[in-house]
Amino acid sequence: MLIETGAGLYCEAGDFHVDPWGAVPRALVTHAHGDHARAGSAAYLCTTACAPLLARRFGPEATIESVPYGESIALGDLRVSFHPAGHILGSAQIRIEGPAGTWVISGDYKRAADPTSAPFEPVPCDTFVTESTFGLPIYRWDATDVVIAEMIHWWELNRARGLTSVVFCYTLGKAQRVLAELGRVTDRAVYVHGMLIPMIDAYREQGITLAPTIPLTPRRGASYAGELVMAPLSARGTPWMRRLGEFSDGFVSGLMRVRGVRRQRAFDRGFVLSDHADWPGILQTIAETGASRVLASHGHAEPLARFLTTQGLESGVIRTAWEGEGDDS
Repeated sequence: MLIETGAGLYCEAGDFHVDPWGAVPRALVTHAHGDHARAGSAAYLCTTACAPLLARRFGPEATIESVPYGESIALGDLRVSFHPAGHILGSAQIRIEGPAGTWVISGDYKRAADPTSAPFEPVPCDTFVTESTFGLPIYRWDATDVVIAEMIHWWELNRARGLTSVVFCYTLGKAQRVLAELGRVTDRAVYVHGMLIPMIDAYREQGITLAPTIPLTPRRGASYAGELVMAPLSARGTPWMRRLGEFSDGFVSGLMRVRGVRRQRAFDRGFVLSDHADWPGILQTIAETGASRVLASHGHAEPLARFLTTQGLESGVIRTAWEGEGDDS
């Protein structure tokens, strides 16, 4: 039903690509991260909640159509529908049903609860294309409230030491999730880098409740000691950072589960909070789909595929142009 091409996964029966790597006539998009949604296609189809995010990224000239979760539409001889993936706001799994059976393309997904996105829903299928960003047994997540409590405690320790707490996180999805979780336990405002503001505004426009934020343009002589500042990774080491005075920094990512990665990247703290499924979550999801064939993509695809083969499943790998936890665009 789907084949690999130079532009990514292509469905001839419906004449569309799924999360193509470049410009195509019609792109079905699982979510608005830059490694899944690329500019330049003639037309896009996504979920209702995803459409405003794509519009902010691609501008008013982009042709973006959207459908609610669960609504089935006809594309050629196929029926296509979008189902919650739990990854970020508007993220979806794409279900494709036709004479050759039913495929589900997961995009990126997570199983943990998240106040900023619709919860993941298992979708039965014959062939399941799963992400494998954290598809190794070492990746197992702690409860979100435990991680947020660690962040609050670190913030308070830095406040007592007269330091600014700088949290680096991805611009779309992670920043908003952290702000939503912080808003549940504190009413203190968070200073935010200007690059984060457009997508923070986009979430609020869709009714997502976030902690109060203050746009931060550091001024010489101003003190941000004791405050929490949120910034994209691209701000690290820039003059913007140097105007914050003395600070302690942390990075919010599932990558922080590996101690060597924390040391290599030289962050003072690593907060293990990911918008992707961990190893148990991936295996749980595969089992719940009931799929007899599983194709792994995005990350540790080959080890996951080998493991699934030992469990009696037909399994393989789909190559992608981008790998890793997410993007910072």
